[in-house]
Amino acid sequence: MTRPTPDTDPRDDWIDVEALARRATPLAGVYALPRLTRLLTDAPALAGVETATVRWQAQAEWRDPPAAVAAAMRALAGGRMAAVPRQLWLRLQIEGAVPLVCQRCLEPYWQPLQVDRWFRFVADEATAEAEDDTCEEDLLVLEGARHHLLALVEDELLLAAPLVPMHAACPRPLPLAAGDTLGTGEPGATGELAAGGEPAKPHPFAALAALKLRRP
Repeated sequence: MTRPTPDTDPRDDWIDVEALARRATPLAGVYALPRLTRLLTDAPALAGVETATVRWQAQAEWRDPPAAVAAAMRALAGGRMAAVPRQLWLRLQIEGAVPLVCQRCLEPYWQPLQVDRWFRFVADEATAEAEDDTCEEDLLVLEGARHHLLALVEDELLLAAPLVPMHAACPRPLPLAAGDTLGTGEPGATGELAAGGEPAKPHPFAALAALKLRRP
């Protein structure tokens, strides 16, 4: 992803997709994270949220429709279509981080997110529903000349966020039971595998032995 160009207005919430395709070069910009209100609905309070940003880059181009779509269009036209019209495609790339709560240690943290996706535009919702089950690409409805880029960026970040947020490594070990602490390296506490690829299970008397050792 390139840096936002000087002629890009980072506050621009809408893009003219056809004009962007004619431009033939990507458009890049930055959104302030607090503007993505749906993304922060249940977000924890973390230092830096007010000044955090999300970088995006959009590229549009005209392409021939997929073969199955072209065949369906010809069939609808009763074979009278001399040439299948080309369709607009949009590539959206996003980089940023969002505040989430780790579901393992319950501490807030910054989750990096990246999106790189192509979309194909269709004329209306009925067309999108009809083609959705048979096409591999993502579909968008283009109503008018412009598309709401800010909403699309927010949608894609919401989809990219993990369903179960977790640190790659929690900042503090988590005690699970007597003699068994997450991150200590004990069997069964860190995902250690036994023979055959199954998670190693702690000895049933390990916790009892640990308690005996702690007695005076």
